[in-house]
Amino acid sequence: MSIKKIACCTDFSENAEVAFRSALEMAEKFDAALHVLHVLPQPVNPMISDFEIPLIGDTLPQASLEVQKTLVLKMEEKMEETFGKRMNHLSERKLSILDGHVSTEIITYLEENDIDLVVLGSYGFSGMGLVIFGSVAKRVAHKAHCSVMIAREKVTD
Repeated sequence: MSIKKIACCTDFSENAEVAFRSALEMAEKFDAALHVLHVLPQPVNPMISDFEIPLIGDTLPQASLEVQKTLVLKMEEKMEETFGKRMNHLSERKLSILDGHVSTEIITYLEENDIDLVVLGSYGFSGMGLVIFGSVAKRVAHKAHCSVMIAREKVTD
């Protein structure tokens, strides 16, 4: 298996940090490019169907577009501060902010960028949250065209 491009998905949680450390270590070991992704999820209202949710930029008023642009700029700064500085020694690195349905955006990115391996943290939703939202890691593992690694912190008893 040739690993030239690795993607790491983050939501800035502790589990995502474990995934980033694993992805960074693998990128160093294989001299691979490292792409770090964060997806800004669309607002969720269980009373609205998928067909009633406007896509960002399609039908939002100008004020909402400005808020979205500001949010993206802040997330870009946070990505650079949290991950970028730790990746400067890599031969190729990329930080990306996407918006939309989280697992769909990740899968599309993996395909469009010809990623060989994606690393995600185990999410940890439980109870009703898991029923309503499902697991991003599970969806990506089932639908991605590339290998998927779900990183977990080693638990010591």
